[in-house]
Amino acid sequence: MRKQDCTGLNVAAHPGRKRAMKKTVPVRVCFAACAGLAATREGTISYQAGDALLTGAEGERWPVARKRFFASYEALPPAVMGKDGLYIKKRLPVWALRISEPFSVATERGLLSGQAGDWLVQYGPEDYGVVGASIFAATYAMLPDEEQQSSRG
Repeated sequence: MRKQDCTGLNVAAHPGRKRAMKKTVPVRVCFAACAGLAATREGTISYQAGDALLTGAEGERWPVARKRFFASYEALPPAVMGKDGLYIKKRLPVWALRISEPFSVATERGLLSGQAGDWLVQYGPEDYGVVGASIFAATYAMLPDEEQQSSRG
């Protein structure tokens, strides 16, 4: 079965988009000692030494570039920023689009794939993630309709 290619899709401009925010669900983080490849549920993603390697509530693993990690996560005490430990995502809104068929999106670190019903999340320009439907439901909250409206444009 051929997958829908969502590479370059501007989720923020799509009529079916939703505004969402990560819930304060702790994730375990360790920092990579050297560059490598991470086999995630969505595809194989490269990472560099110093990047954050996260493990979520369902045992899912994914890397986050060090600069992006420091901008979007905060340490839960007694963890110290930049050291292994528990972290939570900062309350930053994202655009999300539920895709109704199998899909893929090329990122600078690798090709991500999703199943029908999974979510394509856009964190910023050319910055995408694929989040499985059950993980999205457990770890993201939709913003109220008035915030959906005020975020458009």
